[in-house]
Amino acid sequence: MKIHNFSAGPCILPDEVLQEAAEAVQDFNGLGLSLIEISHRSKDFVAVMEEARSLVKEMLHLPERFDVLFLQGGASLGFYTAAMNFLPEGGKAAYIDSGTWSNKAIKEAKLLGDIDVLGSSKETNYNHIPAFKNVDPASAFLHYTSNNTIFGTQFSGTPDVSVPLVADMSSDIFSRTFDANPFHLIYAGAQKNMGPAGTVMYAFDREALGHTGRTIPSYLDLAVHASKDSMFNTPPVFPVYVTMLTLRWMKSMGGVSAIQQRNEAKSSLIYNEIDRNPLFEGHATPESRSHMNATFRLRDDAHAARFDALWTEAGISGLKGHRSVGGYRASMYNALPLESVQVLVDAMQALEQNS
Repeated sequence: MKIHNFSAGPCILPDEVLQEAAEAVQDFNGLGLSLIEISHRSKDFVAVMEEARSLVKEMLHLPERFDVLFLQGGASLGFYTAAMNFLPEGGKAAYIDSGTWSNKAIKEAKLLGDIDVLGSSKETNYNHIPAFKNVDPASAFLHYTSNNTIFGTQFSGTPDVSVPLVADMSSDIFSRTFDANPFHLIYAGAQKNMGPAGTVMYAFDREALGHTGRTIPSYLDLAVHASKDSMFNTPPVFPVYVTMLTLRWMKSMGGVSAIQQRNEAKSSLIYNEIDRNPLFEGHATPESRSHMNATFRLRDDAHAARFDALWTEAGISGLKGHRSVGGYRASMYNALPLESVQVLVDAMQALEQNS
């Protein structure tokens, strides 16, 4: 039976990527050695790192002034790294609190400076992207989390403000097009939409570095990593390689704009059913709904056992909602086919017909 993977992370990956990655673990580039055995400074892996970084620049249409790194620590370390590199000592920055991860980013940034939280949807269990007040022009940047996996909300576009932007795009990177020019930093853990856990991608304006007035520990200093071409220490070889393969796959599919069309078709299919089917309701308000993570619940939990049996029998995995929201969460990352969403919709309709 085909398994339809709606896991919120680690994410679903293309079959061809998994196959090529598995082969590389056995024998990489015909070397007679595993990918995870070879030196990270060998020409074979240096080529992988260079291609991965180059594909990020190409796929996101990054300005020439941007550098790309693949580091460790995930976006959770990125919360602190972002502030460490772009928030001047004694300065201030603006943040939008739209979910669990943005709230954690605020906590870390407050260790380094004056943080102005412009808006929050915490009081409504983060069921919408909050409206926010004007940004103080003295702010070094505005930080936001573009998509919220737990609550199923997503910024509809890039905030239009007068200061530079910093964004955690862990769960919707490469899912839609956007203009990178207003950004100082874009960072994203690989495991939500581009590869396995173990690496985080940083794309940043190199010209914006070096203005904080603080001494930055070497491993947290993006300029140090950039000077070493993402090889300051031993990089996470396997996650970077699989991310590179996934980027190749996205390019072969027509790039980010083509992926965006696929994602919009998937989200339209599930949200239309949530709104049509009287047995279900969504968590996120319609104007804030995510194309990546659809959160919904049964109106009557008496149907839960039957619905759980239906989607399990259909080969669906990873549908249970986060404990903060309950209900169900259909994570529809780039590699999930439309066919899988249709299987879920069929299960929802079968429940309706037999209730």
